[in-house]
Amino acid sequence: MAYYPIAMTTVTVKLPDPLSLALARAAKARGVPKSEVIRASLQQHLADHGGNDEGPSCLDLVADLVGIFDGPKDASSNPKYLSEALEKDRKRGKKRNH
Repeated sequence: MAYYPIAMTTVTVKLPDPLSLALARAAKARGVPKSEVIRASLQQHLADHGGNDEGPSCLDLVADLVGIFDGPKDASSNPKYLSEALEKDRKRGKKRNH
């Protein structure tokens, strides 16, 4: 029985024969158990493709816009700017749902 520094959950996976053979070859070539190859591959896949099934975050959706506008560095946290924006909206006739 192997001992790990953190708790591990056992997962059973069905693999097609060619994938199983490739896994066995990769584990042998690295000198590690197949489970280590699977863990490393899964971690890399989740890092590359996101590990949640909620879809992209708000930041992911606007990442290409972050930092491209000039303005005060504290615009999102300074109440002064919120007051100014609300006043501009009021002058333009926009209604706020509060």
